[in-house]
Amino acid sequence: EDVGSAAVRVGAVWLALVLALIVVPSALGVSLGISEAYMWVLVKTLEWATIRIEKGVKKPQPQMLKTPTANGIIERDETPMEKEIARLHRVDFEFSDIFYFCRKGFEAIVEDEVTQRFSSEELVSWNLLTRTNVNFHYISLRLTVVWVIGVIVRYCFLLPLRFTLAAIGITSMIVGTTMVGQLPNSSVKNYLSEVVHLTCSRILVRALSGTIHYHNKENKPQKGGICVANHTSPIDAIILTNDGCYAMVGQVHGGLMGVIQRATVKACPHVWFERSEIKDRHLVTKRLREHVVDKSKLPILIFPEGTCINNTSVMMFKKGSFEIGGTIYPVAIKYDPQFGDAFWNSSKYNIVSYLLRIMTSWAIVCDVWYMPPMVRKEGEDAVQFANRVRSAIALQGGLTELPWDGGLKRAKVKDTFKEEQQKNYSKMLVRNGSIG
Repeated sequence: EDVGSAAVRVGAVWLALVLALIVVPSALGVSLGISEAYMWVLVKTLEWATIRIEKGVKKPQPQMLKTPTANGIIERDETPMEKEIARLHRVDFEFSDIFYFCRKGFEAIVEDEVTQRFSSEELVSWNLLTRTNVNFHYISLRLTVVWVIGVIVRYCFLLPLRFTLAAIGITSMIVGTTMVGQLPNSSVKNYLSEVVHLTCSRILVRALSGTIHYHNKENKPQKGGICVANHTSPIDAIILTNDGCYAMVGQVHGGLMGVIQRATVKACPHVWFERSEIKDRHLVTKRLREHVVDKSKLPILIFPEGTCINNTSVMMFKKGSFEIGGTIYPVAIKYDPQFGDAFWNSSKYNIVSYLLRIMTSWAIVCDVWYMPPMVRKEGEDAVQFANRVRSAIALQGGLTELPWDGGLKRAKVKDTFKEEQQKNYSKMLVRNGSIG
């Protein structure tokens, strides 16, 4: 009994401290300086570790494979097909033409530019996290001791603290939106819904030790508009909702994420759809059109890539979001991988495993850029508009712009892509007179 009562008292004190020092201030949108002090200590520690690693690397070490280029492990020749093959011969078809296609095939096997976007990005220097030290070798006893202390801090202090905050935030979100959802549609319901979403998002950001820098707030999405952003993680929505409320559009999930989706939709007109159901997509388009007409509704938040990309690139934007008209508010999100990997590889980790990895990282640090609103130009189709918005986001966030569909994470390459290369080659032969 003494042990049980002591555990209860410790738990009560722990919960009281968490509520008083973190939950209440975050709900009110104020800071006591705890997060800032933690980040200062963390930055200084990582800077010291980087210096120690650099000094250790200068010592004689076993030879390792050096990267010939900054962009990958192979050096690519981006010469167009026609010019490349023209080097081999002038007019007629020759067997040596296959060398071009063989080389491109070997390049894709060794390192293609698509699948590497669905795995965690490489770090320049080790950040003292076990899962990011692939190329780490023993440097010094002092650095190893710091790493051990870091493991103890992350798993024995930060993880319980973050789990407590996440439980409070998620429970408050589910209970709060469920209660607000029982109210009749009115301005009061909309106001209470925004308060619940904003308050719970702030608590959840603290659960991630989040440090978010918002830029150009004068360009924040307005009601009746559509906010589009690049997609790295499910927490993208929390990052943005921490600074304002949105009606969200996205894929239906199961498990914990599904519980949250079903609860929040009762208080706010979010639109959740099944990826494989065409009827739901038509419903999404219809609701989006209805939404942009009503300038009193919250801006809709859409991630037009349709899947998570690893914080290095922006892939093809689905055109559906750009067909309905209205004003588009682009937002660029860029995470700092030095403090933790925010990318969610949904084919490898479920949402609970992913959140566990996030909560045992040092922190989540990111920059959010609100960009000037964009509208579809006269004579511009939806694909061209989507590409223009994607280019703007990639440029602002310092991300690589790729034309590939993010759906390649789960699906095979369409035959049309292969047929396009065949058509280009045949057209070249026809122009050169090889085929009559």
